[in-house]
Amino acid sequence: MISRIDHISIAVKDIQKAKVFFTTLLGAVPGTSGTDERLNFFWQVFSTGDLTRLELISPTNEGSFLDNFLANRDAGGAHHITFETPDIKAMRQFLDQNKIPYFDYHDEGPWKELFIHPKDAFGILIQIAEFAPDFYLADSEKLPTHKKWEIERTEQGCTLILAHPGGGKAQMNLSKSEIEALIDDLQRAC
Repeated sequence: MISRIDHISIAVKDIQKAKVFFTTLLGAVPGTSGTDERLNFFWQVFSTGDLTRLELISPTNEGSFLDNFLANRDAGGAHHITFETPDIKAMRQFLDQNKIPYFDYHDEGPWKELFIHPKDAFGILIQIAEFAPDFYLADSEKLPTHKKWEIERTEQGCTLILAHPGGGKAQMNLSKSEIEALIDDLQRAC
C-alpha cells in the first residue's frame, strides 16, 4: 500500500530565511516550486543526499490554510508527512475497510491525494499521495525519460548514475577493479 515516505513538509513564516537555512547550512538542493492561489500558499521541494525530500510551505496572503497552524508557532514547524502510494483508490478502500477517517480525497490529475487528520494519526497530519516520483524534481536532478543509467568517466574509473525508484538519480564512484567486478557479476547473472 505505501511505497515510502516521500517528504516531510515544514510550514514557515519566513520562506527566504528557511531556504537559506536548509540550502546553505544543510546542503539541500532546491527543486520545483509553485503557488496555490486557492489555498494562499507557496511551496518548494528540496532534495538531500540520498533523495530524501523536504518541502517548505509558507502563506502568501491572509486567509491561507496555514494561518491557524502558524498562529502559535514563532518560526513554524513540522506540518505533515507525505507517504507515496502506487494506488490512491486502493488506499482509500483500505482506509474505509479499516474505518480510518480521511479528508480532501482527490483522484484526478498527476497528483492524487488524501489526508488523515492529526487526531486520527498520533498528532501528525498525514498526506498519502499517488504520483510519478519525478513529478516535482528539477530536470538537473533526474535522468532523461526512459533512461535508467548514465556513466561518466573519471580519473579513477567512472561514476555510475542510476535512475532512483523514488525519483531523481543516485550515483556511485567505481574504481577500475570495481567496474571489472561489476561487469563479471552482470555477465554471470545473465
